[in-house]
Amino acid sequence: MTEDTNAAPKTPVERIVHTHIGGQAVLEGVMMRGKHNWAIAVRKSDGAIHVEDHELKTAVTTHPWLGKPIIRGIWGFYETIVLAMKAFEISASYAGETEEEQLSAKEISFAMILGVVMSVLLFIVLPAFATNWMVGSASEKPFMWNLVDGILRLVAFFLYIWGVSRVKDIQRVFGYHGAEHKTIHAFEQGLPLETPVIQKYSTQHVRCGTSFLLMVMVIALFVYSLFPVKAIVALMGVDAKWATLAVAIGIRIVFLPLIAGLAYEVIKWAGKTPEQPLVRILLWPGLQLQRMTTREPDDSMVEVAVAAMLRVVEREEQGRAGTAAE
Repeated sequence: MTEDTNAAPKTPVERIVHTHIGGQAVLEGVMMRGKHNWAIAVRKSDGAIHVEDHELKTAVTTHPWLGKPIIRGIWGFYETIVLAMKAFEISASYAGETEEEQLSAKEISFAMILGVVMSVLLFIVLPAFATNWMVGSASEKPFMWNLVDGILRLVAFFLYIWGVSRVKDIQRVFGYHGAEHKTIHAFEQGLPLETPVIQKYSTQHVRCGTSFLLMVMVIALFVYSLFPVKAIVALMGVDAKWATLAVAIGIRIVFLPLIAGLAYEVIKWAGKTPEQPLVRILLWPGLQLQRMTTREPDDSMVEVAVAAMLRVVEREEQGRAGTAAE
């Protein structure tokens, strides 16, 4: 279902206390995801807001085991990446002022795949090589090796976020990121989704993907230290320094989904009790990092976020009505 509108949509009047609705910023727009559907709103070059929504099909409904703790985080991470590719493809097709500026589906897919490859190189391979150069083999000083490797990965992550936050086009995406958070805040409080109301809220949110990625980095530091690289290399019957490094890198790549699953459980638990002192401590670094990945949005950005949110809310209420009728 699609729609173009030049006006901000009307807002719901029913109070909603809590929501599982989340989203992400895209090119000149916002994607919101609910239980039954996901919607995307994009500001076109003529000022109109293009809105469309799609049914949310997840394998968890047919394979309940995918909803088990940790496994649900792994599967959710995969689904999030797939959905992000679809959302960016749609936004790229409407955000450009000319056809030459609009990206094709192949270009978006290539960019996403390239981004994944670059992330592995930047946050796994390069820190491992640097650690080998600074500390020595992972089998010689395993504790120090894992500690330095983890710190270098965190440094690389912070530098990357800081670097991309300086790019003008990315700053606009971060503005929509802030609009997404503000809109979810207002919706969770049951307030009217009106721009002046929404703008009073913070651009930081506990269920942000930025916080999730930072949690992945921190948990990885502890999990990777549990793997006996020296014993694994010995079982393989090799003792070359390059083989030890290859095993260490391989472990980091293979077990990344498991770490993502663990990080998901931590964020999910923290999101339910954000006011507890321990939770505040756990969430604080991620919330501070969001100061770099979000920007204060202008009113037009908030209107776009509201347009996407309302399309999801409409479908959520239809789902509740259907359940009640049964």
